[in-house]
Amino acid sequence: MERSFPKITEEGLDALRQRIGVKIGQTAEPWCHEATRDNIRHYAHGIGDDNPLWCVPEYAKKTRFGDVIALPSFLFTTSRIISGYVGGLPGIHAMWSGSDWHWHKTVNRNDEIATEAWLKDLIVHDTRFAGRAVQQIYHVDFFNQKGDLVAGADSWCFRTERDHAREKGTKYKELRQKPVRRYSDEELAEANKLYAEEKIRGATPRYWEDVKEGEALPTMVKGPMTVTGFIAYAQGWGGLYIRANKLAWKLQDAHPGLGIKNRFGIPDCPERVHWEEEFAHEVGAPGAYDYGPERASWLTHHMTNWMGDDGTLRNATCKIRRHNPAGDILFIKGKVTAKYVEDGRHLVAIEQEARQQDDELSILGTGIVELPSKASK
Repeated sequence: MERSFPKITEEGLDALRQRIGVKIGQTAEPWCHEATRDNIRHYAHGIGDDNPLWCVPEYAKKTRFGDVIALPSFLFTTSRIISGYVGGLPGIHAMWSGSDWHWHKTVNRNDEIATEAWLKDLIVHDTRFAGRAVQQIYHVDFFNQKGDLVAGADSWCFRTERDHAREKGTKYKELRQKPVRRYSDEELAEANKLYAEEKIRGATPRYWEDVKEGEALPTMVKGPMTVTGFIAYAQGWGGLYIRANKLAWKLQDAHPGLGIKNRFGIPDCPERVHWEEEFAHEVGAPGAYDYGPERASWLTHHMTNWMGDDGTLRNATCKIRRHNPAGDILFIKGKVTAKYVEDGRHLVAIEQEARQQDDELSILGTGIVELPSKASK
């Protein structure tokens, strides 16, 4: 017998609207308070990024930073809210769907990060995937131990009725009817070739003057997607609701809507859509799928590989267009769309898109990268 999930109500929406602009107090503790060497490395490895600037102190010591620094997307670990921890509408499924980041300062090794957050806006949509959906947009500011603003970001989740997504959502009907895709050794070798050829620019400066509008960034591969890979990301990022034993009980006791019974009749977290195929189908997804912040971090990884140690990522956006279920392979492409000087900074604008193995659009992104200039040498 199929279970029934809560509905989006006008009363629930009105209560949520009262929170717009109100600073959020203490919520779930962040996964990381500090950018330690190990925390940085665990996050980088969780997205498949082995850049020595974040992972190897002996290498980083020789750079302008003098030690390892945090990769830009590491800040996802320091706020559950930027990562999709939404309030209101209990029992209504939340899907992290995009972000808009602005970085102001480098996060150095052992920096302590504090945050301020608030609900920025609430927008009601009619979607193909799940019918009526609510876009819940949060803003988070990130500060280091000196009180300096190191970054600010918006992120948004779509809240959807699980019953509607399962019963009437049309986006994945054909996909769910397809047989399981099995890759040949030759197909896997083609993807692995991109891993073998992946270049980290590193210590060789990429000068602003040498960049041309229209030039392509190297294609980056992510996948093939596996539940193991999704869990590897959660190890570095922390997840939203992954708790064990007493801590799981405490969370569910405080927030009963988070305890959704599994096949054993045991309340378990909604986050298990990322590793439990059966439950993913119940909420209308095509199967266990990747995390949204994980995918946003893949886009920034694409740009940090290209810009090198002397580049600085200033802005990045991403908009998720579909799930990446286990079995998908993602190909990230990008190109330079503009170069300009602003307030003395030499900047390059980048557009990105990622498609999976059947050429279906998965994510759109943009970035602004500050590059060193030969004129400043």
